[in-house]
Amino acid sequence: MDKFSATVRSKLMSRIKSKNTNPELRVRSVLHALGYRFRINRRDLPGTPDIVLPKYQLCIFVHGCFWHRHLLCKRATMPATRRQFWEEKFSKNVYRDKISHQLLLDLGWQVLTIWECQTRKTETIVAALDFLFKLNERNNIESSQQV
Repeated sequence: MDKFSATVRSKLMSRIKSKNTNPELRVRSVLHALGYRFRINRRDLPGTPDIVLPKYQLCIFVHGCFWHRHLLCKRATMPATRRQFWEEKFSKNVYRDKISHQLLLDLGWQVLTIWECQTRKTETIVAALDFLFKLNERNNIESSQQV
């Protein structure tokens, strides 16, 4: 049973942000501090990526562990009430994420997902971004050598 009435619960849920969340702001802050320039919430790309670095053909999604079901994460809990509703909602979110990811790959973009729990420490964000940029550089070197 929910602690709150339907009206109060609706009001609480409506306050959950989909843009400019704290995890997104942390990732953007690290990117900016490292000297990268980016665009946010590009609606012309599948899934409206949270951060886009056009120069690197890179899209970054900053996913909440609860809403996007981060596997084996303690924040990806299942609400006790209305279980069927939540299972359907979460499975639709995960499916939509997979479709967006694949469409971006098909368009030639690289895709990185950073989870909310990974944004707690700046070092984790830097490590994830560093790995991806090194991988990108290596792929560019290999493709230029093949020409």
